[in-house]
Amino acid sequence: MKMPTMVVMGLVGAACVLPAQGTGVPQVLPDRTVTVTRRTDSLATLGASVSVVDGAAVMRGHLATGLDEALAFVPGVVTGNRWNYSLDQRLSIRGAGARANFGVRGIKILIDGVPQTLPDGQSQLSNLDLARVERIEVLRGAASALEGNAAGGVIAFTTRGAPAEGSDVSAGFEHGAFGAQRWQGAGAVRWGALGTSVAISRFTTEGFRQHSVAEQLRASFAIDWAVTPTTTFTLRTAVADDPRAENPGALTTVELAARRDSASAGNIRRGADKHVSQQQVAVGARGFHSLGAWSVTLYGLHRDLVNPLATPPPRTASPNEGTFVTIDRAVMGARASVNRPLGTGPHAVQVAVGADMQAQHDDRENRRSLAGVPGADILLAQRENVREIGTFVQATIPIATHWRARAGARHDWTRFTVRDELTSDGDASGERTMAAASGHLALTWLPIRILTAWASVATSFETPTTTELVNRIEGDGGFNTQLDPQRSVATEVGVRAAHGPWRVEVAAYRNVTRDALVAFREIAGRSFFRNAGQTRTTGIEVAASVAVARSMSLLASVTHTNAIFTDYTLMDGAEPVDLGGRRLPGVPATVARIGVQGMVAGAIGFDVDHAWSSSMPADDRNLIVVPGWGWGVTGVRARWERASGRYRLQPFAGVSNVFNRAYVGSVTINGAGGRVFEPSPGRIAFVGASIGRK
Repeated sequence: MKMPTMVVMGLVGAACVLPAQGTGVPQVLPDRTVTVTRRTDSLATLGASVSVVDGAAVMRGHLATGLDEALAFVPGVVTGNRWNYSLDQRLSIRGAGARANFGVRGIKILIDGVPQTLPDGQSQLSNLDLARVERIEVLRGAASALEGNAAGGVIAFTTRGAPAEGSDVSAGFEHGAFGAQRWQGAGAVRWGALGTSVAISRFTTEGFRQHSVAEQLRASFAIDWAVTPTTTFTLRTAVADDPRAENPGALTTVELAARRDSASAGNIRRGADKHVSQQQVAVGARGFHSLGAWSVTLYGLHRDLVNPLATPPPRTASPNEGTFVTIDRAVMGARASVNRPLGTGPHAVQVAVGADMQAQHDDRENRRSLAGVPGADILLAQRENVREIGTFVQATIPIATHWRARAGARHDWTRFTVRDELTSDGDASGERTMAAASGHLALTWLPIRILTAWASVATSFETPTTTELVNRIEGDGGFNTQLDPQRSVATEVGVRAAHGPWRVEVAAYRNVTRDALVAFREIAGRSFFRNAGQTRTTGIEVAASVAVARSMSLLASVTHTNAIFTDYTLMDGAEPVDLGGRRLPGVPATVARIGVQGMVAGAIGFDVDHAWSSSMPADDRNLIVVPGWGWGVTGVRARWERASGRYRLQPFAGVSNVFNRAYVGSVTINGAGGRVFEPSPGRIAFVGASIGRK
């Protein structure tokens, strides 16, 4: 076992045997409530792998530009920072989502209860402003009985709203290496039952690598109106605009060794870039009735994408020719649920029922481009529609004094249709319907006040996204008729415990997926997918924390994953190649992090964390291996708070990669010509400050 892993496991082991301090009276598990399970649950008695990250942890001296910072100590979650703002960070939970070379796959994303996951299963993070996040709940494991069309889990973000009374204003500025600058301002006010908030931010960077300039603008507005003591109406609007996001692409082994901050020459020549604008509005209501707790949300989204790719078009005549993709997307959706007890008293069965509906319409056009400028040659023009209807029911059943069960079932129906607008080469119009039933059964044991243990089994499924369906290696229009949804069966056992100053959670799982959707090739920004026969992912996750003094805490998390193909055959020309037993690309075997948090002199806060990742294969054959992080990567941050009258000033400073390690933070799976490496920068420093009401 590598030394960094031994250090983390030793810390976790010490936390598990550390005696309670103080009176010696056993402390119950923290009675925090979570709603990521589509009902209000107590974390102290919940039999599922759920982690909660408070907004203060997200903003502890961070630039708040990526989920790799926000979810750093959540076990089971691996976030690959590409340092490429043209693509989302590679986010995976228990290996699910690691195959995505664009967007977020296999994971349901919610912001203030509004889905950011489209009906085809792809999630987008354009509406997420981490500086406004108040709370993150992460459900790890199959979410079949909850959200549908996901195998990894659910991440629910809650943003800051109006204060309980009065008003609040704040402003902040951050500056870091490579010309990174971020400013943001926010204001909120409450008049009795009515609360409103507004926020705006802008982020710019020259980029760590060549051809990686980016600019992001975010704005949001929210209203919460308590119409009656039991009923609240909500309004959420979000606007995002990324006018520029250059794509440096992945590097080969030779390019990485020669210059880590370089970009793919093809991406530069072909002007690989992205401009996206997005607007979303959602209205909702929630409350209590004789039927129980209920909630309803209606939402709509419009997204305009202009995406010059470095992917060579068919019959390429010039090295500067690429593919110019435009998508005009409209999404409408609704979700509703009711939770109520069947009976009274502590032994009453709790039942939740609900339904989700979404409709997605894309106008897609691909043109031949020259140095990123579109030409008149239209390669593809089609209209794509996705309709999704999902219904679910789940029940929590007390079956004995220390035992309870949870059972759930869901049915999803998804229809994809495409109308070919370019019929000169034949009409590729068509439709595909994908439907699945899934379920979940969990048994929870509560033997003593300081411990919760559980075991569960769940099924789930994932459909291909529209982009995965239309990206055909032949270059033709229409949908790939050979690409099918994947289906999974997951089992899990876990334990959560607390005693005195320490907390620990351990979970082990096994996930078997048939017809697994895999990216078998990536060519200059475009990924092509097929179904593998079967994959198997097993793993163990450990998270622990211990207060070693009044003003200091130690934290640790370890994620160990064994993800392999169990049935997958590739053709090498006319020869079949059996990949059974090969590791899934993009999934490191071990990821670990340890940290120290505390205060000095009662006013200066500090954080020191050390992260480590093992090597991982970058292709299905495991011929290219992304090296591990050596002795790991260290970050140091400090912050200070000064109050003056009604306001507080909070400056901070930090250094990432203190020891200037050369490491690769993410990978492009099966990149053509070995173009798979997405490197991270060396030592970088940043400073910032915020001011707001106390």
